[in-house]
Amino acid sequence: MKKVFLFTIGLAITGLSYGQYNKCAKQNVIEEEVAVEVYDEVTQSTKIVKRKQEVKGDSYGNAEGSQYDLAVDGAFKGQTIAVLHLYTGEGFDFSEPKEALKQKGFSVYRWMNQPPTPEALDSALAKSCQLWIISSSTQKLNDEHAKVIKKFFDSGKGVYIWGDNQPYYADANFIAQKLLGVSMQGNTMGNQTVNILSKGSKSGIMPNHLITTGLQNVYEGITIATIDEHKDLTPIIYGSAGNLVAAAYEEDGKRLIFDGGFTRLYINWDTAGTGRYVKNAAAWLVNYERFGDKVVAIN
Repeated sequence: MKKVFLFTIGLAITGLSYGQYNKCAKQNVIEEEVAVEVYDEVTQSTKIVKRKQEVKGDSYGNAEGSQYDLAVDGAFKGQTIAVLHLYTGEGFDFSEPKEALKQKGFSVYRWMNQPPTPEALDSALAKSCQLWIISSSTQKLNDEHAKVIKKFFDSGKGVYIWGDNQPYYADANFIAQKLLGVSMQGNTMGNQTVNILSKGSKSGIMPNHLITTGLQNVYEGITIATIDEHKDLTPIIYGSAGNLVAAAYEEDGKRLIFDGGFTRLYINWDTAGTGRYVKNAAAWLVNYERFGDKVVAIN
């Protein structure tokens, strides 16, 4: 009878040696080395043979366990994510994302429905590692807010801009235009799970990106907006209809994610990959590759 022993090997990731990241960073399909005791007919003795096999998956086909997220649990203890939560529809209390982010050490500071003054926003951002903007159907941010956000973004701090189906991208487009000259539009029915993007396909998640670490399948959201293709944006998620749902900017030492499906943050949260995606996105937006140990704990 075979006896199987599992142990995790250190997987070399070119250019990635940060203690904040798990060893599986940038891998979608994660494998572990398996030591199998087998009987050798020739020598009439047992021997150990090493093999690689995919780690156990959850019910949605993603590697099971937080050790397969991008970041180590607690890696960003003391770091605060500022959230302009401008749309708070029924059931959207941000509780699930907040709990997921807590696992990696993040705390969350939110303004709900209405933004603070530009001065108050600037003061809060000085103590934050990143800013998330969840847009409503009407514009609530003004040019002075935009200047504060642009200063924050230009300093290298991460920005996540969330919109959703028309018309729920008013401030998403306002800020994205100010920062990158990009926008989203439309109302596309989703409510599907997409898997790893393959050659010839226009539906799926970008393989081998830090944000998609440990993800083979991800829920796209219900009704979603489509992001305009742009040369400076790296696609992260293409929806089941072939529309670009989420994309990342990573140029000049700056990082931003632009996303047309904020329903993932509170509807069908427990479907494929959402929690891991949120944690990975936040870890990536810290921009540790730029700041290193200069990332200052503020709590």
